[in-house]
Amino acid sequence: MKRTLSILAVLLLICFQSQAQYEIKSSKKYSHDIGNMVSMLDDLKGRVERIVKDLNQEQTDFLIDKNANSIGAIIYHLAATEAYYQVYTFEKRQFNKEEESKWSVALGLGDKGREELQGKPIQYYLDIYNEVREKTKELLKTKDDTWFSKKNGAMTNHWAWFHVMEHQANHMGQLAFLTKRLPK
Repeated sequence: MKRTLSILAVLLLICFQSQAQYEIKSSKKYSHDIGNMVSMLDDLKGRVERIVKDLNQEQTDFLIDKNANSIGAIIYHLAATEAYYQVYTFEKRQFNKEEESKWSVALGLGDKGREELQGKPIQYYLDIYNEVREKTKELLKTKDDTWFSKKNGAMTNHWAWFHVMEHQANHMGQLAFLTKRLPK
């Protein structure tokens, strides 16, 4: 009888989960379209964090082959890309020398990233990612949907932030792949 009830409870849970509403909700802190983007960016960031948050040092630095990037380096790369789009969209410029010095290895990754982006715990990279995201959200609070749809060079600000989002989604898949192949 207990087994039957347990099976029934699991089936009900599966049924309710399949009926769940997944929504993009715009916060009142932002204009509608920007709020939707923030909701999507934060959802992706949360999923990235869930994939990597419990990794130990060996796992954070793991390289699947000689051309790979470590999981920590990929998280740093996500933060660097977002930091770049902050200055590009909000200040209409490229990185200055100081910013370039801070972010260039993480942006480029490759051989230099494999050498330099090692030996830090996963939380180090997640803290950088969190700091960049908080700044993005504060900056986006100062803008509205008119700004969002304005052209900024070859793209609109909306497209630029869509690119940040799709970039995170691509690397989220890479992180999921890598974490499933970590040494046991």
